[in-house]
Amino acid sequence: MDIDAIQIHFSRDALWLLNLCLAIIMFGVALDLRPADFKRLWQFPKASLLGIFSQFILLPALTFLLILLIQPKPSIALGMILVAACPGGNISNFMTHMAKGNAALSVSLTAFATVTAIFMTPFNLQFWGGLYPPTAAILKTVSISPWEIFQTIALILGIPLILGMWFRKIRPEIATKMSKWLKPLSILIFVAFVAIAFSMNLDIFLKVIHVVIFIVLVHNGMALTSGYVLARLFSLSREDRKTLTIETGIQNSGLGLLLIFTFFDGLGGMAIIAAWWGIWHIISGLSIGWYWSRQTQTQAAL
Repeated sequence: MDIDAIQIHFSRDALWLLNLCLAIIMFGVALDLRPADFKRLWQFPKASLLGIFSQFILLPALTFLLILLIQPKPSIALGMILVAACPGGNISNFMTHMAKGNAALSVSLTAFATVTAIFMTPFNLQFWGGLYPPTAAILKTVSISPWEIFQTIALILGIPLILGMWFRKIRPEIATKMSKWLKPLSILIFVAFVAIAFSMNLDIFLKVIHVVIFIVLVHNGMALTSGYVLARLFSLSREDRKTLTIETGIQNSGLGLLLIFTFFDGLGGMAIIAAWWGIWHIISGLSIGWYWSRQTQTQAAL
C-alpha cells in the first residue's frame, strides 16, 4: 500500500466535532490563565527563552535532520514536520505538575506558545517542508498559504484563549470550578476521537502502523531528549529541566490533525503520524511524569 496515495476519510460532522473539541480544550486551559502568567516569563528569563527556542526552533530543525536520516515517505515526513511545528500539548501542565517540575514555568510557556503558534506553526510548516523536495512537492500540490493556516489556528487557539481568560476575569469562582472538569472531559473526548479515527480506517492503520510506531517512538524520544539536554547544557535547575523536557516532547497533535483534515484532505501518512503521536505522547509523558514523581518521593524519604 502506498501511504502517500491514501486518504483518511472523515465526515463534515466529525471534522466539526474535532474543531469544537480543540476549542473547548483551549478554553479550558485558558480558564486557568491570568495575564500574570505571561508576565511570569520574565521571572524565568533563561528558562523561558530556552523553552521557546526548544519548541519552535530546535525541535523543527532536529525533525528535519531526522527526516534526512531515515528518509520516510513524503506524507509521513510532512506529518512529522507538522507535529514538530505545533505548540506544546495542553496536558503538559498536568504532566509537569506530576513530575514535580516547575509548574508555573510550564503554565507560562503553554500560554506564550499558544499565542506564538499562530505565527510560528504556519512558518515552520512552510519553511522546513519547503526545504525537503518530497514534502515541498506536496505543499505545492495542495496550494495552501500560510495566511489560511494562520486564520485557522487563530480561530481554534486564539479566540478560545481570549474568551477563557476574559471569563476567568469576570467569573473567577465559576471558572475555577469549570476548569476542574472541562479539561479532563475534553481530553477524553479527543482521545475517543482518535480511537474512532483508528477504528473507522482500521484496515489502513493495520497495514502501516508498524512503520509509524517506530517513527513516532524515535521522533518523540528525540523531542523529549532534546528538551532535557538543552536545559542541562545551560545549567537549569532540576525542576526546569523536567519542564523543558515535557514542554518540548508533548505536542498539540490535535491541532495537527485539524490542519491535516482541513488543508490536506486527510493525507494518509500525515494523519496516521499525528493520530498515533496523539496517543503515544500521552503514554510517554505520563510515564516520565510518574518516574520523576517516584524518584522525587524516594529522594525525599532518604
